[in-house]
Amino acid sequence: MKSSKSKVKEEALQVELPPSITVKQMADLLRVEPAKIIKQLMRKGIMANVNQVIDFDMASTIATDLGYQAKAAIERRDLPSKKKERKTKLPVRPPVVTVMGHVDHGKTTLLDVIRKTNVTAQEAGAITQHIGAYQATVDDRKITFLDTPGHEAFTAMRARGAQATDIVILVVAADDGVMPQTVEAAHHAKAAKVPIVVALNKIDKPDANLDSIRQQLADLGLVVEEWGGDTVCVSISAKEGQGIPDLLENLFLVADILELKADPDSPAEGVVIEAKLDKTKGPLATFLVQKGGLKRGDVVVAGDTWGRVKAMFDDKGKQLHKAGPSTPVEILGLNEVARSGDLFAVLADEHEARSIVDKQKQARANAVLSLSALSSQISDGHIKELNIVLKTDVDGSIEPVKTSLERLSTDKAKARVIHAASGSITESDVLLASASKGIVIGFDTHTSPGAVQLANREAVSIHHYNVIYKLIEDMERTLKGMLEPTYADVLSGRAEVRAVFPSSKLGRIAGVYAMEGKIRRDAQVRILRQNKAIGESRVSSLKRFTEDVAEVSAGLECGLGIEGNINFEVGDIIEFYRKERVD
Repeated sequence: MKSSKSKVKEEALQVELPPSITVKQMADLLRVEPAKIIKQLMRKGIMANVNQVIDFDMASTIATDLGYQAKAAIERRDLPSKKKERKTKLPVRPPVVTVMGHVDHGKTTLLDVIRKTNVTAQEAGAITQHIGAYQATVDDRKITFLDTPGHEAFTAMRARGAQATDIVILVVAADDGVMPQTVEAAHHAKAAKVPIVVALNKIDKPDANLDSIRQQLADLGLVVEEWGGDTVCVSISAKEGQGIPDLLENLFLVADILELKADPDSPAEGVVIEAKLDKTKGPLATFLVQKGGLKRGDVVVAGDTWGRVKAMFDDKGKQLHKAGPSTPVEILGLNEVARSGDLFAVLADEHEARSIVDKQKQARANAVLSLSALSSQISDGHIKELNIVLKTDVDGSIEPVKTSLERLSTDKAKARVIHAASGSITESDVLLASASKGIVIGFDTHTSPGAVQLANREAVSIHHYNVIYKLIEDMERTLKGMLEPTYADVLSGRAEVRAVFPSSKLGRIAGVYAMEGKIRRDAQVRILRQNKAIGESRVSSLKRFTEDVAEVSAGLECGLGIEGNINFEVGDIIEFYRKERVD
């Protein structure tokens, strides 16, 4: 029976954790520095900052590592909960929508129609060259659009821990169909687990073939509602303004299903959409507020930068004093240029902001997740699904390799190919793997120099194979949590047995002469007789005369005890070696 003292101590170490929690919130809850939580996450192969959201399983594991007993926070259903009541009364926030698709399929033209502006005419070559964030009002409801230059920017945000988008509009030209960038955009959106609304654009073109494109979408795993699937698909002509009201109605319908709510009065949190250095104003950043309200004068931390909000402007250049949830604003006041995709949060004062930024800079380090590390995490139950970005030399290799990988699922982990295509490994592939906490596999293909540099920066592991059975063998062992690091024997010394003495404690002692190298007390040994190995063991004792020693150099004699029942004889050669890990 536990004493009352130990029981009090045990209760004091218990902590209730919600389904999800940020690093900073968890640090406050456990009364430790955020850097301590970040360090624990890094040991598990997760790069994080103070605003990173972690789920209950990971949070409870870290709490246990820090000496706490974690349990899930349970809301009592029989009594009214003030916290729960407050949550139900939270106002609905506008949905955040990202428009993606193949080049020149009409993404920005679609936004022009919705915003009733003419951004396209100002863009070089009528193609979007920057990240833009815009807010429009449709039938008294606001909607925020992220107009990105491609899915790379969308995934760069995810790679740094930000889930900036609620809904993705996948624009597909009816006269062109599903193209390579369409496929990549769809895979990036699926990996983010964001609802996809397909906009079939350019239906006014004479060569538009809607049924053919619906079939291509089905092959991509996006079965439209008309065909019995759950993917919303709207036929539009952005140029003619046809079908736009229907598209907007469906966007709001999906948003209503998602039940998007946020507290506008809490300290602001969100993500950096765009950042640049202005010659006259200094560092500028476009923030997308996701929670709370951002006010002029607030102290913010954004990634590795911090500052006080001196001025704030909306997408039309109008100065604001406060920005609520789902509002994009350009802010002035950061001490350095932030990175696109960095998370930001409002803090109490400048001292706390400086302290957090300094600790994050100290904690930032590359921790590429090797197959051995993945295997270890799978064994520990930290990873349930291994996300794989697969690139092959030719299209014909994709299906057999992908099928072979997906058949390797075990009770511990599941192999999931989130993107597969032919060609070299690019920066887009690395970003997708980084955002999905996965790896990149190249089969008989190479990696572009830019992708190599990005992989080192984002701590993404790239593995190359040209023999399929070796690829499958490694992945199978990884998923089973059995992949062990490779070790090599490194010879440290050799000795000759010149006498054998009986010992009541050790059985037999060998009097040996060190021929070369060094004899060490912590070494492993291999006994050779006429150049044939007769046994392997470890050194159990090492003495010079009557003194225990750590090592004996060449040219000296010593007494040697060996673990186990090794029947060595005069004239035997003993090799001393150590195991070293081979990277």
